Amino acid sequence: MVWNEKPYHKIPGTYVFDGKRSAGAFNLNKMLFSFNKEENRKAFEADPAAYADKYQLPADQKEALLKGDFLELLRQGGNIYYMAKLAIPAGFSVQDVGAAFHKIPTDAFKQHLLDQSSGFQEKLKEQEGYWNG
Repeated sequence: MVWNEKPYHKIPGTYVFDGKRSAGAFNLNKMLFSFNKEENRKAFEADPAAYADKYQLPADQKEALLKGDFLELLRQGGNIYYMAKLAIPAGFSVQDVGAAFHKIPTDAFKQHLLDQSSGFQEKLKEQEGYWNG
């Protein structure tokens, strides 16, 4: 199959989960999906490297996984929803992951979230209690 470049491939800092990006991350995403089961999360916690080897991850994906480099996993085709299944068992909060995506410290990301929420209650009232972003 031929993958043609799309306009969204040129947006700086954007890693769209499309067929091209995900093609090389099938095993990574399969492993991340396995965390739906508690026994798999426990097996990963016990020996992350061995668990990654079970899914035959390429060296670069395994390295990013073991370092907790969520941005690199995203670049490599990791599905962001499946990656959320990794965050908690790996000892990261969702805010830690968001901070990693922004390349800033977690505390700075938390402050960013608070800053963005300024006026939210008023906006919510204007929308009659419904907010779509």
